[in-house]
Amino acid sequence: MKILTWNINGIRTFRGSIKNILDSLDADIICVQETKVTRDLLDERTAIVDGYNSYFSFSRGRSGYSGVATFCKDSATPFAAEEGLTGLLTCHKGAAGCYGDQSEFSEEELQLLDNEGRAVITQHRIKCLEQMQTLTVINVYCPRADPEKPERKQFKLQFYKLLQCRAEALLKDGSHVIVLGDVNTSHRPIDHCDPSDIGHFEENPGRKWLNDFLHSDSQREPEEHDGECEVTSADPIHSGRFVDTFRYFHPTRTSAFTCWSTLTGARQTNYGTRIDYIFADHQLAKKQFVAADILPEVEGSDHCPVWGQLSCSLLSCFKPPPLCTRYLPEFAGKQQKLSQFLVKMEQKSNPSDTGDALPGSQEPTERLENLNPSGAGLICGKKRIMTADSVTPKGKKTKIVKASSKLQGNLLSFFKPKHTNVPSTEAPVSQCESTLGVNEVTSSPKSQKGNTTSQDASTAVGKVSGNTVCVSNGATKEENGQQMKTKAETSSQPNPKPESSLGFWKSVLRGPPPAPSCKVHGEPCVLRTVKKEGPNMGKQFFVCARPQGHASNPEARCNFFAWVDKGK
Repeated sequence: MKILTWNINGIRTFRGSIKNILDSLDADIICVQETKVTRDLLDERTAIVDGYNSYFSFSRGRSGYSGVATFCKDSATPFAAEEGLTGLLTCHKGAAGCYGDQSEFSEEELQLLDNEGRAVITQHRIKCLEQMQTLTVINVYCPRADPEKPERKQFKLQFYKLLQCRAEALLKDGSHVIVLGDVNTSHRPIDHCDPSDIGHFEENPGRKWLNDFLHSDSQREPEEHDGECEVTSADPIHSGRFVDTFRYFHPTRTSAFTCWSTLTGARQTNYGTRIDYIFADHQLAKKQFVAADILPEVEGSDHCPVWGQLSCSLLSCFKPPPLCTRYLPEFAGKQQKLSQFLVKMEQKSNPSDTGDALPGSQEPTERLENLNPSGAGLICGKKRIMTADSVTPKGKKTKIVKASSKLQGNLLSFFKPKHTNVPSTEAPVSQCESTLGVNEVTSSPKSQKGNTTSQDASTAVGKVSGNTVCVSNGATKEENGQQMKTKAETSSQPNPKPESSLGFWKSVLRGPPPAPSCKVHGEPCVLRTVKKEGPNMGKQFFVCARPQGHASNPEARCNFFAWVDKGK
């Protein structure tokens, strides 16, 4: 069997089919961390993958944060699965059990440790030397100790203690145990790109916990090293019950990193750390593991996958445990629909429907309101103000007008001039058209049938006043267009010079300063901004544009640094 772990830095960022990605990893059990998906955002494409059964743990207090998932091939279906390490999230049969002594944790601490979706446990049946045994796989995403948040450092150590408590309890119960995932601590100086840059490397609390968690015999016998020499005797003596499987097979390999900074492009120069592991109990690692390695060539995240190969075979369970994602109500077809909460009401006939008809000038919604004024005063959740004109006064007869089938007229009909019987050499103010609709004004058929002499006289008159053009009732389109041209010429103003406007904005809005060249490579630098809280927060500086790396690497970033002078 083959097992694999990978911090994917967001499962929704996967390109293409998730099934194709899982198939390309070629493992029976695939554990991913930092899915950054909560249950309300989990879609069927991600949750149900053909040929696999999946088990998710979600963050309860923060969206797009943390989260782990375990994908098992159908040929490696577990017989038990549960979310979390404490047992507080287990409300179904089919849990792994064996929680150990949790007396040193308060109930509130246990709830907080499982509230961020950092662990999924699956239990499998394996066949080793014709014997049936149990294998428990603990998929974890351990917290990161933020130096600016001391409480997170304590939270991380508490999580480590709880993880060790649960793993050793399962081991004591007779099950083989594999703990794998992103542990967020590099164990030894060989696992860090620049341990000399970190003060008191061995004094780190996370490394002290790893020393206690891992077994002292964490490598194979000398004759099995395939040419790799022994680890020096200066290495600390470990008393734990688990083995780092990668170091078990590669005790002296250097530059074997699994995580790189994307902000500095450190993956190009392999300037990273090894914080992703597959830990197995000592007996399992020594008798069943045949290989373990990392896959730095696999991209798509700031981490790379880590895999391990075992000689034992997996036995599939007939039915997945209840935690399986396909059993969630939203994917199993048991989710209640919104329509089930809505009761269909029968509409009672209104006596006023058979009464007198209303004026045809009203819109359908107005008719409904007037027919039932007490209950139809709302439109789209907003109250409609009932005016006296909308209700027919008692004692007065209403003029019955047949409603037009065309409820909305042409917009241009609202801009046509009104016609009066009083002849005038100048169009009244009511006949003035705005510049938006003057080209659409046409002569009225009635005015064309009038006196030709008065019509000629009226067409010769046009008034240009301000931004409004007044035309006579008999003006033609050509004359109106000429008047528009005259108006445009009289009202046009010279535009300001673009040079003066450009100079003004340059004086107000200064662009980024020109990038200097670094002294070592002679290449343009990149502009950065200090985001860390402190006296320099928000200040900008220039650094070499090349990726971060060792000082001895000529292809890596040089030590050029320059603050941006705001006065320039």
